[in-house]
Amino acid sequence: MKGYRDLSQLVTLAALAKKDGRRPKDSDLSIINDGAVVWDNDKIVWTGPTASIPKEYSNIDWSSLSGHTLTPEIVDSHTHLIFGGDRSKEYSMRLGGADYQEIANAGGGILYTTKATNNSTRDQLFKSAAQRIERIASYGIGTIEIKSGYGLNLEKEIECTEIIHDLKLHFAKRVNIFNTFMAAHAVPKAFTNADHYLDEVVFPALEKLTKKDIVDAADIFHEKGYFDSAATERFFKFCKNLEVPIKSHADEFNDNKGAILAAKYQALSTDHLLCTQADGFEALAASDTVATLLPGTGFFLGKPQANARDLIDSGAKLAIASDFNPGSCHCDNLLMIASLSAPTLRMSLSEIWGAITLNAAHALNLKDQGSIEVGKKPRFSLFKVGQIDQITYSWGRNFAIMKKS
Repeated sequence: MKGYRDLSQLVTLAALAKKDGRRPKDSDLSIINDGAVVWDNDKIVWTGPTASIPKEYSNIDWSSLSGHTLTPEIVDSHTHLIFGGDRSKEYSMRLGGADYQEIANAGGGILYTTKATNNSTRDQLFKSAAQRIERIASYGIGTIEIKSGYGLNLEKEIECTEIIHDLKLHFAKRVNIFNTFMAAHAVPKAFTNADHYLDEVVFPALEKLTKKDIVDAADIFHEKGYFDSAATERFFKFCKNLEVPIKSHADEFNDNKGAILAAKYQALSTDHLLCTQADGFEALAASDTVATLLPGTGFFLGKPQANARDLIDSGAKLAIASDFNPGSCHCDNLLMIASLSAPTLRMSLSEIWGAITLNAAHALNLKDQGSIEVGKKPRFSLFKVGQIDQITYSWGRNFAIMKKS
């Protein structure tokens, strides 16, 4: 049994957990000053002020952490970090005014990443992804969702999902990896339409992978020109039949009523939501589907942001994730993205922290973490600061104490 004591602040989010992550208030941070927490291998067994530590815990393995703040573990619930190649030149072209078509004509875009990923060996993809995970973990992020989706053919999508599983095993002692199958990321030109691609690649690959029991969820890009509402509904029904949890990219370029469809099918989350309207907010508020915003993508592409304020006020559960990927958000630091986003999205401190801990965990169906409460898993993020305010105030600074293996 282990414990932290003398913490300047223990940020438990216990009150927010009791509200299911909805409509956070400052008091929902549930901060214990000069706090302490005790845990065993599986669960938290006690929290409270250091002065109130029960005698039964007096001789456990304690760490005295004055000048430190402990929060629930930060969760990045949306990344595309397994890929080959480099698209830095493409970003420079975009800054110079090039549009999507000009970039594509120059050999850029998702097709470039698909080619580079297919030309990378299994070992190369594993090593590059592992390096990215190490860097992400150094920011205090302890749970990371990783999607496939840059293979876009049967063999490579299966391989990428298997690599994510290998990464999950490799990092098991320090970082919790969530494996999302997303072959339904785009429709390659070799296929006549979305249904053809679903039938020839997505569905057969998912059937094979579910037999290996390594897929945690499956995702689809619900958008005009990619997978329309009919194709997305086919995908949802297929996943439900296989008992695979679902997620979606929705309403990014148009209001396709993607949030409503995701809520109807009880998706774990629906992400982006830049164009979602009031009826979508209402559907999410009435469901357990988490609305996951990806503000880093808006910053990276110079696009407007999603309507976080109305989503929160409607009662929807709102998460923020990085969307780390090679083309539209090459930023892997979720905490920095959340800190930068707060003024633009008009989000309070409690709303930001709920979005990257409790609600982000719920977006991955991890209901046993996200707050520091008795019975929950002992998954924490530790920072060398005296109070939580300093973390999001100091944009880009890294105060995290990285977990040891």
